[in-house]
Amino acid sequence: MNQDAKTALITGASRGIGLAAADIFAAAGYDLFLTCRDSIDSLRQTAALLQKKYAVSCTPVQADMGLQEDVERLFDKVSSLDVLVNNAGIAHMGLLTDMTSEQWHRVLSVNLDSCFYTCRAAIPLMLQKHSGRIVNISSVWGNQGASMEVAYSASKGGVNAFTKALAKELAPSNIQVNAVAFGAVDTSMNGFLSREEREALRAEIPADRLGDPEEAARLIFQVANAPEYLTGQIITMDGGWF
Repeated sequence: MNQDAKTALITGASRGIGLAAADIFAAAGYDLFLTCRDSIDSLRQTAALLQKKYAVSCTPVQADMGLQEDVERLFDKVSSLDVLVNNAGIAHMGLLTDMTSEQWHRVLSVNLDSCFYTCRAAIPLMLQKHSGRIVNISSVWGNQGASMEVAYSASKGGVNAFTKALAKELAPSNIQVNAVAFGAVDTSMNGFLSREEREALRAEIPADRLGDPEEAARLIFQVANAPEYLTGQIITMDGGWF
């Protein structure tokens, strides 16, 4: 790694918003740690491409961010950290009464417990520098709540409260904690929608389209490099939807 380069950890970086964020941070000269749960071959290819294209260090790690032991194993590799982007997440569609306890706990562990595990491990590294940026990826459903997505909404609402509370805790140490609540972004997470459902969704959004992963990633980068006085905020980007 370049000793003068900053280091960012981006979870859930094999596709969608996380993949786009990896490219933007690498282009800005950040050394990277990137995680995925299943698509390690694809992530290794991404890491190799970013290293060659931008001359940065890029370490791909297969890890389930909802498992404490996987997060601890990940941080065994990380000796310095400037930016943490908590992007790993899963969704679940269906009636609450049809949801199993295992499904409920899985959504909460990947979407919310992961933020606890990563932040707990990252904070000591940031305290060493008396600086750091944590960006948690949330959703408009964490602000509004969505029918048929109770667990997902609850997990993202938890991320919002987690963000606001941790920001207050870390502000005296010059570590900023913010969240970005995205609306409908055109990623594989929305791949279950039929063409008719996508059109109906688009019609609800004043911008008349779904968001683009690259513009979502640009906002993440901007928040990670915002003035130090910006902390404890849930920044919504949804094309005017809510």
